[in-house]
Amino acid sequence: MNKKIILSGIVFSGSAVVLGAMNAHYLKQFFTPDLTASFATGVRYQMYHGLALISIGALSNFLTHKTTNLLNLLFSLGTILFSCSIYILCAFKSNGIIGLTGLGILTPIGGLVLIIGWIYFFIQIVKSKP
Repeated sequence: MNKKIILSGIVFSGSAVVLGAMNAHYLKQFFTPDLTASFATGVRYQMYHGLALISIGALSNFLTHKTTNLLNLLFSLGTILFSCSIYILCAFKSNGIIGLTGLGILTPIGGLVLIIGWIYFFIQIVKSKP
C-alpha cells in the first residue's frame, strides 16, 4: 500500500465533491448552462482520477515502485491540467474575460496525459505477474 498516493487520491476525490456541490448550488447562478456542464466535466474527471489514484495506491504491492510513481505523476498532472484549466476557463468566461484562449490548450494536453496514464496502467497490469 502506498499511503502518499492514496492520500493524493483522497484529496482529489474529496475536493471534487466540494467543487461539484459548489457548481450545483452556487456557481450555476453565475454560469451559463454550457459553463455549468463544462465545470461538471472537470469535476467528474477529477473524481475518476482521484479514485484511480486510490486504487493505484492500494495496488502498489503488485506494481513496481517506478510504475506507481509514474502513474501518480501522470494521473495527478493530467487531472490538474485537464480539470483545473476547465475551472479557470469557466471562471473567466463567466466574468466576460475571453482573452485567455491560450489557456484552453492545457485541457487537451491534460486529457492526453490522462490517456497516456491509462495506457501505461493497462500495459503494466498485463505485464505483471499474478
